[in-house]
Amino acid sequence: MQTSTTPAISLTGAQQNELLRALSREELIELFAHLDLVPLAAGKRLFDAGDLMEYAYFPTNAIISLQYVTEDGGAAEVAVVGREGVAGVAMYEHERANCCAVVQTAGYGYRIKSEILRRAFFGGGALAQQLMRHTSALFAQLAQTVAGVRHGTIEQRLCRWLLERLDRSLSNELKVTQELIANMLGVRRESITCCAGKLQEDGLIEYRRGCVTVVDRSGMERRAGSCYSAS
Repeated sequence: MQTSTTPAISLTGAQQNELLRALSREELIELFAHLDLVPLAAGKRLFDAGDLMEYAYFPTNAIISLQYVTEDGGAAEVAVVGREGVAGVAMYEHERANCCAVVQTAGYGYRIKSEILRRAFFGGGALAQQLMRHTSALFAQLAQTVAGVRHGTIEQRLCRWLLERLDRSLSNELKVTQELIANMLGVRRESITCCAGKLQEDGLIEYRRGCVTVVDRSGMERRAGSCYSAS
């Protein structure tokens, strides 16, 4: 039974995901029969590297971090997916994940079995076009992440990381910790503390434990420079 805190399962609800909203009403109705609205709790692992890709997830207000995990257990974020896209697309039968997906910001999303999404993809139409466009955007995001690690300063990378979440958030308030940011960027927590302090001093963000509020978005974009502007 639906509660006051649980979104209604509806075509309108599914259209909170921008990729699904780009489909024709007929395509969405056909796909909707196979979509399940699921809660996505912060920290939930949707799949790990090497797992069979059983489901794909279309977030509505949740944010999913795609991460590469090293043999010693370290993790580095390679891309992020929010209401603009989908996580876990498998174009081939028995395809396995090449990264892990972790819910970073809690919310909801629509889940669909990979085999059904794959069948719909090969049927052509707007869904196939949107999935290919989204895959291309993920590759571009990955390339920019790599370039940022190689050429960007820690401050630029921090600004970009926050802006990426802001792009996918319904408010300018982000519930994140400095420890999480440091782990995702692969830097020391002290470095993030120093950069966040400078951004706060300059009036770009307000930070309190576990929460960052972006006050001056345009200023953040200028600080991020090419780390963000080409995305």
